[in-house]
Amino acid sequence: MTTFDDILEEAGKFGRCQKRIFGLMCMVSMPWAGVYVGIVFQGFTPEHWCRDPDVAALSKSCGWSPSETRRLVVPLENRSGETVRSTCQRYDVDWNATGLACDRTEVDLSKAPLAACKHGWEYDYEGRQSFVTEFDLVCADSWLVDMYQATLNVGFLVGSIATGYLADRFGRKISFLMSNVLNGIMGILVAVAPNYVSLLVFRALYGFGIKGGWVVGYVLITELVGVEYRRTVGVLYQMFFSVGIMLLPLLAYYITDWRWLQVVITVPYILFLSYYWFIPESPRWLLSQNNSAKAVEITEAIAKENGKTLSKKIETLRDDNAETSNPSFMDLVRTPRMRKHTLILSFVWFTSAVVYQGLIMRLGILGGNVYIDFLISGLVEFPAAFLILFTIESIGRRLPFATANIVAGAACFITAMLPDSLFWLKTTVACIGRLGITMSFEMVVFVNTELYPTYVRNFGVSVCSTLCDVGGIVAPFLLYRLAVIWLELPLIIFGSLAFVAGGLVLLLPETKGIPLPDTIDDIEYPERAQEKIELKKQQLDNLLATSPSTDVKDPVAV
Repeated sequence: MTTFDDILEEAGKFGRCQKRIFGLMCMVSMPWAGVYVGIVFQGFTPEHWCRDPDVAALSKSCGWSPSETRRLVVPLENRSGETVRSTCQRYDVDWNATGLACDRTEVDLSKAPLAACKHGWEYDYEGRQSFVTEFDLVCADSWLVDMYQATLNVGFLVGSIATGYLADRFGRKISFLMSNVLNGIMGILVAVAPNYVSLLVFRALYGFGIKGGWVVGYVLITELVGVEYRRTVGVLYQMFFSVGIMLLPLLAYYITDWRWLQVVITVPYILFLSYYWFIPESPRWLLSQNNSAKAVEITEAIAKENGKTLSKKIETLRDDNAETSNPSFMDLVRTPRMRKHTLILSFVWFTSAVVYQGLIMRLGILGGNVYIDFLISGLVEFPAAFLILFTIESIGRRLPFATANIVAGAACFITAMLPDSLFWLKTTVACIGRLGITMSFEMVVFVNTELYPTYVRNFGVSVCSTLCDVGGIVAPFLLYRLAVIWLELPLIIFGSLAFVAGGLVLLLPETKGIPLPDTIDDIEYPERAQEKIELKKQQLDNLLATSPSTDVKDPVAV
């Protein structure tokens, strides 16, 4: 019997065909950045104050600017130890009787009664319109901004599981295409949502398709390349998310209406439907479905595009990775080491999502130039993929993984403690934190795959990564609600989570140079697995010694 990996030896492990498909699939990561963290621009909350028709009339007749109006008629309040203009209260007075004249003679309003905003709010738009200003999501309703991001992550949570099942049941290609049909429809519906309730519903359905389609793309490209290329294409596939992060502030700078920005972010998903003619179904999946004829046809097409000729008996192609049992959640927690791996990896997934999203969304509430800050923070993500590729084979997985989390945690603590006067130092340290948590986010994916046996590997990654979406649901509430108490308080929480995650990672075993485990016994009794490896090597050496001309492959090298 010939395995698909055997055929790839001749068809090309990462030839022209795979490179073309890889390039196309990398495009899928770019618009996801706009969906994932677009709230920084679409949910921008500008300076605002209570609208009052009498004040508006007075301001218009006197020719006051918005800043003059605020200075004269908006009450002061203490916020986080600073005296600022109130955003949620107004003077409850008759402005026609206050004696405030157009010559800006100030009257004493310190003892005037205060009341909540009754007629809505005035906004200092600065040229940008967001759903916050359109639906008045400020003050008592400000928590609804958190819901905008939380509902997206709810969609991620359900969609990644559902799409993963559909991809295993009906195929990678059809699941990818159907996800993009949903993305295109829901993305446009988000852009035209008439009210906030419908916006949240469409946003959740949008998330349902977005992450599931991205994960299917990840699986498809890794199944088309040779074993030794899977980790590289997986890391680079994620790196293109950082490209999208850098493009997003440029788009937002020129597209100031949140609805049109949503349309631009959605258009690529409609274009991805053209991939129907450019990407194949996964031959590995076809083999798992006993559809060897179609698998052979696609494999021959790959070899032809790569300029290769197949000489093996491809008709005997079979699935060498077919699952022989149905995994269950109990497999992940029944035994001590499996339970430890599951708990630690789940916590790291959760922490990566909370800290990563939190640090990005924090840029929208700092008050600086959000476009430049966002672009710089996106640039520092780029080295993450290269640092991973350069360190995991020379140093290993565990130490860089733990270090990335600890660096992110330390950067959060230091950023919180630095005074605002040291702006560039504070920005630099925060960017280092972004680099660290980006590395952690990208590493947890493949470390997760290396710590589970074959038959439960995909299921284990799916279960652990659901904590990533839970973290995404929690992140906006942690950031926006705690920042009201103290702007830097969320950083203390983020730093604590990252430190704990880094310490827990050190409790995981090193997987560098260790073959992927096949059974739970390989996880629970690694010394037995090592003995089996040594025995196979010894048998191979004996075979080579007796038959030096025999072409035998090292069974451990795969």
